[in-house]
Amino acid sequence: MPALSTRTDSEIDLYELLSVLPSQLQPHVESADDCSFLHAMFGERSMHSLVKIHEKLQCYEDRSPAPVLDSACSLVQDLTEELQGRRASDEIRELLKLLSKPHVKSLLSVHDTVAKESYDPELPPLPDDIDVEEDSVKIIRLVKNKEPLGATIKKDEHTGAIIVARIMSGGAAYRSGLIHVGDELKEVNGIPVDDKKPEEIICILSQSQGAIMFKVVPGIKEEAPNKEPRMFVKALFDYNPAEDQAIPCKEAGLACSKGDILQVMSQDDATWWQAKQESGSNPRTGLIPSKHFQERRFAVWRPMAVAPPQRTPSKRLSGLRRSFRLSRRDKKTNKSMYECKRSEQYDTADVTTYDEVASYRRKHRDRHRLVILVDTSRPKRHQENEGVEYHFISKHLFEADIHNNKFIEYGEYKGNYYGTSFDSVRTVVSKNKVCLLDVQPHTLKHLRTAEFKPYVVFVKPPSIERLKETRKNAKVISGKEDKNTSKPFSEEDYQEMIRASQIMESQYGHLFEKVIVNDDLTTAFNELKQALRKVETETHWVPISWTHS
Repeated sequence: MPALSTRTDSEIDLYELLSVLPSQLQPHVESADDCSFLHAMFGERSMHSLVKIHEKLQCYEDRSPAPVLDSACSLVQDLTEELQGRRASDEIRELLKLLSKPHVKSLLSVHDTVAKESYDPELPPLPDDIDVEEDSVKIIRLVKNKEPLGATIKKDEHTGAIIVARIMSGGAAYRSGLIHVGDELKEVNGIPVDDKKPEEIICILSQSQGAIMFKVVPGIKEEAPNKEPRMFVKALFDYNPAEDQAIPCKEAGLACSKGDILQVMSQDDATWWQAKQESGSNPRTGLIPSKHFQERRFAVWRPMAVAPPQRTPSKRLSGLRRSFRLSRRDKKTNKSMYECKRSEQYDTADVTTYDEVASYRRKHRDRHRLVILVDTSRPKRHQENEGVEYHFISKHLFEADIHNNKFIEYGEYKGNYYGTSFDSVRTVVSKNKVCLLDVQPHTLKHLRTAEFKPYVVFVKPPSIERLKETRKNAKVISGKEDKNTSKPFSEEDYQEMIRASQIMESQYGHLFEKVIVNDDLTTAFNELKQALRKVETETHWVPISWTHS
């Protein structure tokens, strides 16, 4: 006989809803994969468990529970003292150990706070020596934990007064609504600040925890509400405010790394923007150098930090893909013919700070994002078929396409042209296929358009020790026709591979969306497949111009 069970009407409604939802949503689902996903999700055991938990919590809430007492902490303290005075048994020792655990104490403390509904922080009483006739002065008390105050100050050049220069959006000062830009600071925790430098006052604030009391003279003008639209940017450089001598307050700075997505909250200051991490791991708003200010600094630093490009390293970098298949003899005969406007010097001169971005997710009917493709024009081999391994065109036609700027990149090797054309990429993409493209790094910039929306993956070598270990049986050969000239990698080959990788990452790393270390080939390949799968299914941050096409 089957087992019987009883359920409330609300439980029946929820369970029935779970069972009929997939069929009700069927007309709105575009693909079979989405349909399978819905059936699997609503049939998942964990989903039904969540429904049961929801019902239990709902029943408990309907009973309007009230706390039995609001002094659990003091009760536990009394119980601990009483038990310690008794003869200790195993049960008593276990109970005392349990009650002494920090997380149990914290749980009881939270219970008492909720039971008393006492959520406001305890502030110290106002000092007795306040001049009540000084009605233009405000006494402000704020509670600051380990977070910065969220305000910067400056010294007025004419009056010498300490003035609030800016308020960080979301910080303690901002949340209080009591301190405003232009307010004159008179005292901090009873300490007069008229004769102090801003750095000394910042030191006092950074060392203060809990309640902080300010005496301020309100500014004549209240700051206007910020109506500037907020934007998202991708940081293209590493920034550490602790090492920045120009920032007005190091504690107010927001550290970020290359590739971080930042939400810019305010651009009121032309030199210092207010921003926060988009990921939510650090909700605090802090200062970052503005795009204009950082570009000016980079323009000054770069000539000192980067030596003028030398011909030999440039040649090594541009031939990275072939540098370990071709002998030095063959590399000397290779002649690259990239156009001047697409040269490496063009990219090296660029100053990279921030890239304004927007979230983008490929829709079902959108074209696939670009990844890699290779064209060549050398003589066809017997085993190669037109349109399969390569596409072959006449030398005259190739030169005409060069003249008409139809190539992403091109070069000449052993009397034959080779290159990658824009039309070949468009042909693959138009067939609803993923185009895999292998190009020189300095051409990436010309492919970063709304038309292609490229996803750039940098495959870098492992450490030189792992290179020697994993490539010990590999050979350097001149080409498929000259296998008899192969020879093992030399120490110079390994050093050149590492050096070329470092140069490439330093100059073009801001364009890479994924970096894969090719330590183990199978692992690297699986990581690449997973990354490309996410490109098709997940949301990514892309240049904002790509989303307006």
